Amino acid sequence: MPLPYRTFLLTLPLLAATNVGAQEVPKLLGDCANIRDNVARLACFDKLAATPAPRTEAAVVVSPVDGEPAATVAVVTAQPSAESSAKFSQLDHWELDAPYRRGVFKFRPHRPNYLIATRTYRPNEQPYQRADDSISLSKSELAYQLSFKLKMIEGAFGQPVDLWFGYTQNSFWQAANSKASSPFRETNYQPELMVIAPLALDLGAVNVTHVGLGLNHQSNGQSGALSRSWNRVYAQLGIEKDGFSATGRVWKRLSEKDDDNPDLVDYMGRGDLALAYRSNGNIYSSTLRYNFHTTRSAVQVGWAFPLSGNLKGYAQAFTGYGQSLIDYNYFQRSIGLGVLGTF
Repeated sequence: MPLPYRTFLLTLPLLAATNVGAQEVPKLLGDCANIRDNVARLACFDKLAATPAPRTEAAVVVSPVDGEPAATVAVVTAQPSAESSAKFSQLDHWELDAPYRRGVFKFRPHRPNYLIATRTYRPNEQPYQRADDSISLSKSELAYQLSFKLKMIEGAFGQPVDLWFGYTQNSFWQAANSKASSPFRETNYQPELMVIAPLALDLGAVNVTHVGLGLNHQSNGQSGALSRSWNRVYAQLGIEKDGFSATGRVWKRLSEKDDDNPDLVDYMGRGDLALAYRSNGNIYSSTLRYNFHTTRSAVQVGWAFPLSGNLKGYAQAFTGYGQSLIDYNYFQRSIGLGVLGTF
């Protein structure tokens, strides 16, 4: 038998073994596909795509037959790199680690995006009263929030510092209040600029992920007695550990010449704390505010649970001041149920 054919036949078992090793890749992709949480699943795929395949070579020698020379085949096996073993960050919507960086001007989620039907304990009708008549608000309404951010500058000044633009719109719609022509009771607009720098400090109990500075404007687009707005600068710090994440902010309100609501900080406080815990596709979240000087506070809790794909069911409860700008000085209680999108 000529040498090329004999060498080919002798190396068939080796090629088959190599093919079996190659089939292990879909299993790894399958592991990613089986992750129910969308953010973690995307990060798993990103990690596989971004990880180069380091290799080790093993020389396999086929014994010579009838004095013919030996055939040697190199078998390449992939081994995990230090980068691929990096742990997924619950806060990596900030693109803190190199495998998750996507460049500039690409949309990312910012605050939760949801649509819920709510029931309020006692609507705040006072701002809408007029001299000639009164408006009766419904206790039931639809509330939705749309929020995104995009990176404007990546690696500013040659440092791992990114500049982000964010936008959030939160609306409260009296959809079933036909007597009042189903108005949008309140809409808040919130553009902001944020500078974020990764830290990656392992303190044992928690990992400090990032620090940031922000400039925030929030208003309801109204005029006269219904006008509400404020500007602030803030600093934030993010930490996480084993599915738990927390982002704390402290802010300073900027003075305005024509201030529609000079006592707003008495109710909204000087900072907030956002907590989240992810487990088996569920996201348990809360946002806390407290003013130690006036003892006024607010607590919002949420539970997002799997439905289908990027769509989750969402339950929310709120108690306290400042659910919306028009209600910043009004104590409110509400519950809601609907859907939340994860992207």
